[in-house]
Amino acid sequence: MNAIKTTPNRDRSDNQKNVSSPFGMHTSKVQDGHLCKLAIVYVRQSTQRQVLENRESRERQYALVQRAKQLGWVQDRILVIDDDQGISGSSADNRPGFQRLMTEVSLRHVGMVLGLELSRLSRSCKDWHHLIEVCGLFGTLLGDEDAIYDPLDCNDRLLLGMKGAMSEFELVTIKNRLIRGVRNKAARGELILSVPIGYVKLPNGEVEKDPDEQARSMVELVFAKFEDLGSAYGVFRYLADNQLKLGFRLHKGPHRGELEFRLPTLARLLNILKHPIYAGAYGYGMRRNCKMHRNLDRLSEKGWFLSPEDIGVCLKDRMPAYITWDQFLANQRKLQENRSSRTSKGVPRRGHALLAGLVRCGSCRRQMTTSYKTDKLPSYRCDEFMRNQTLEGYCGRLAAKWVDDLVSSQVLRAVAPAALKLSEAAMTEIEIERQELHRQWSLKIERSRQECDRARRQYQAVEPENRLVARTLESEWEAALIDLQNIEEDYERFKSDAPTELSDQEKLKIQSLSTSLPEIWAADSTTNEHRKTIIRCLVDQVVLTIDDGTENVDVTILWQGGFRSQHAICKAVGSYTQLSDYKQLCARVEELHRQGLHHREIAAQLNQDGFRTARTRGRFTYQNVGDLIRRLNLRGELFRDGMLGKDEWWIPDLAQKLGVIQQKVHYWAKQGWGHSRRTPTGKHWIVWADRDELRRLRKLKKLHGSYIAKKHPVLVMPKERPADPDS
Repeated sequence: MNAIKTTPNRDRSDNQKNVSSPFGMHTSKVQDGHLCKLAIVYVRQSTQRQVLENRESRERQYALVQRAKQLGWVQDRILVIDDDQGISGSSADNRPGFQRLMTEVSLRHVGMVLGLELSRLSRSCKDWHHLIEVCGLFGTLLGDEDAIYDPLDCNDRLLLGMKGAMSEFELVTIKNRLIRGVRNKAARGELILSVPIGYVKLPNGEVEKDPDEQARSMVELVFAKFEDLGSAYGVFRYLADNQLKLGFRLHKGPHRGELEFRLPTLARLLNILKHPIYAGAYGYGMRRNCKMHRNLDRLSEKGWFLSPEDIGVCLKDRMPAYITWDQFLANQRKLQENRSSRTSKGVPRRGHALLAGLVRCGSCRRQMTTSYKTDKLPSYRCDEFMRNQTLEGYCGRLAAKWVDDLVSSQVLRAVAPAALKLSEAAMTEIEIERQELHRQWSLKIERSRQECDRARRQYQAVEPENRLVARTLESEWEAALIDLQNIEEDYERFKSDAPTELSDQEKLKIQSLSTSLPEIWAADSTTNEHRKTIIRCLVDQVVLTIDDGTENVDVTILWQGGFRSQHAICKAVGSYTQLSDYKQLCARVEELHRQGLHHREIAAQLNQDGFRTARTRGRFTYQNVGDLIRRLNLRGELFRDGMLGKDEWWIPDLAQKLGVIQQKVHYWAKQGWGHSRRTPTGKHWIVWADRDELRRLRKLKKLHGSYIAKKHPVLVMPKERPADPDS
C-alpha cells in the first residue's frame, strides 16, 4: 500500500519540477498537502460599470481556474468566489465573498488562494495583512498573475507586504486624481450632476427653470411663505394643511425626466431653503462630509449644509434665480436663529414662557435659559456662572409670569393705536393668500384635465380590434376622469369654506376684533405660538437685572427699530426679610396689633397701604398676618399683661382652677351664668369670679343635664359684681 501511495506522489513531484508557470516562475511551493485542499479563485471588480464594460479583466480572472488545473488541482477541488462583483476593495466590511474566503481558510479547507492581482483581494493594508497572517497560520499559499507566495517564507512575506502597501497607495492615488479632476471642473462651474426641484438640466448641460408653471409656482410659494411665517416647519404645516404638492423630476427609471407631484417633507423644504442655486449661484461642496474633516470642531457641528462662506465653490450669477442673493443670506440667518441654542432665539414653540430666546441677563449680558419643571411655573434663569469661573456667583432667576405680563401689556399698548390699520392689512393679506390658493387649485385642475385629454387621445388612437391594449387604456382614462372629479369636488368644498374675497360680515368681524385686543390676547383660541410671534415682531430683546437679595427687578425692553423702555417689577422672594420694605411692614403690623385689630382687619389695612406678600406677591390674608405676627414674636390678647382686672380670669386659668374643661366655662359665659366680657378684638373671653363666685361655680360643676337652670335657679344666677373703683 505504501508503494501505491508514494508512486503517484513521486510522479507528481517530478511533473511539478518540470512544469513552469506561463509567467516564468516554477511551482515547487505547491505540495501534496495543498493539493488535498481547495484552490479558491477570487474574482472581483470595483464597480458595476467595470463588470459590464471591462470584460477582458473579468475573463482573465475566471481564466485562473485553468492556472489551478495546471498546478495540479482537479476541477472538483477548485472553488470560484465571485460574490463581490461591483464592490470596492477598500474595506472588507461589506464584501460577503471576502468574508467567505476568510472563513474557508480559517477552517483549513484551502490550499491556495488565487487572484489576478493583489488589489483584487484587498486595497486595505489592514485587511491584506490579516489575510496573510491567517494564510500563514493555516498553511495556505497565495498566488497572483506573477508568482506563488508562501506566507511562512520571510522573503515572500516581505514581498507580499510591499505589494499590499503599493496596492493601497494606488487606490489613494486614483482617488486623489479623480477628486482633483472633479474639483477642477467644479471650479469652472461645469460639474452639474443633478439639479434640485424647480430646475431642469438640458441635453447641452445648461440649467433652466422648470418649464412647468405649477412646479415653478410651488417653489416661489415656498420662499414667499417662509418670509411670512419665518420657519421651515411653519411652511411645511401650511403646505400639508392645504394639500399642496411639489413637482419632482425623476432622475432614473423608465420615466426619467417626467414630472411627478408629491407631498413635501421637512428635509426637502430645508434643501430648497439652503441650496444656493435658488439665488442664482453655482455651488459645489455645499454639504458637510465628516470623513474629510479630521478637526474635532468640525465634527461637532450639526447640519447637512455648510454656511455660505464655507462652501467649497460658490459662483454667483451662474444660474436662473428664484430669489436674490441678499434674500438667500437673510434666509440662512433666519434658519440659524431658529435653532434652539444659547446663541440663537429659536423658533416660537408651544411653551408657556412667552419670551423664550429673547431674555438676556443684565449682569453678564448672556442669554438666559428657559426652565420648565413639572411642579413649578416656567422661569428664566442665568446659569452662566457654571461655565464661566470669572463670575462671582449666581446672577438670578425669575418666574416667567412676572415679566411676561409686563411685556404683553406693553405690546398691546403699542399695538392699540394701529389696531385698525392692522385689521385692514390683515384683510388684504387674507385675500392675497386665498387668491394664491385658488390659483394653485386651478393649476391642479388644469393638469388633471390635460392628463384626461392625453388618456382619451391614447384610447382613441388604438385600433378597435386590439382589445388587449384598448382595455388597459380605457381603465387609465377612467382613473384619470375619477381623479379629475375628485379634485373638482375638493375645490368646490374649498371655495365654499374660503371664497376668493371676504364677505362683508367677515370684514366687519375682523374690524370689530381691533377694538378688543386684550380679550383676543387672553382667549383660549390664541395659542402661545401666536403670542410669541406677535411679541417678536415688536420686541428684539428683554434685559433683566435681578437683585437676588430683594424683590426688585429692572426690565429693559429693546424694541425693533432701536427704541428702548425702562420698567420695574417685583418678583416673589423666599422670605419677608428679603423685601425692601420689610422694616416698614414690620412697623405697620406692630402698630395695628397694638391697636387690638383682628388678623382680617390687619390684612385689609395692609392691602390698602400697598404692602404685598413675599412668596406670591399677592394680597395679605388672615393666615399671612398670623404667620407674620408669629415671626415677629408679637403676643396676642390671651394672657397679655394688664388686660385683667381684680378677680378676673382667663377661661383657661379659671377652668384649671375649678378642675373642669375650658369648653364648660365658655358655655357658662355664653349662657350668662357668670359675669364676663370680651377682649377688644372680640376673640377671647374674660370671666369675673371672686371667692364667693368660685364657691358657687364649684357647686355648679357637679350638676349635669339641661334641667340645671330650672331646678337650680340660684346656682345659675351670679351675684352682683361690685363697681370698679378705677372706672
